[in-house]
Amino acid sequence: MSEEARDRFEIPKELRSMAEAGFNQAREAFEKFLAGAHAAAGTIEERGATVRASAKDVGAKAIAFAEKNVHASLDYAQALVHAKDISEVMRLHSEYVQAQMRALAAQASEIGHAVGKAAIDATKPKS
Repeated sequence: MSEEARDRFEIPKELRSMAEAGFNQAREAFEKFLAGAHAAAGTIEERGATVRASAKDVGAKAIAFAEKNVHASLDYAQALVHAKDISEVMRLHSEYVQAQMRALAAQASEIGHAVGKAAIDATKPKS
């Protein structure tokens, strides 16, 4: 090949067209990939907000239940201090245990529902 031929080297039009089409397809595919990644990141962020809100709700319920249970225990202890005899102590104890068992069952049910709702909300498709 002569020096003049090397200086005038040109890519054939058909090859150039194919290369440009390939670059354009690659660019479009990359832009679609980026758009999908941005959408996924937004969805994850939204789900994170939902999970945080649900966790906050469950935490608030747990604190409220703990407060209620401590108050019930303090009321029970105060009632025991004023008991006149062993039969009153036994009655107070029986009432306290029964009331706490009912309260704990209700609280566990409510927390279970809140956690279940949180799980469902976190997995709902974006509408």
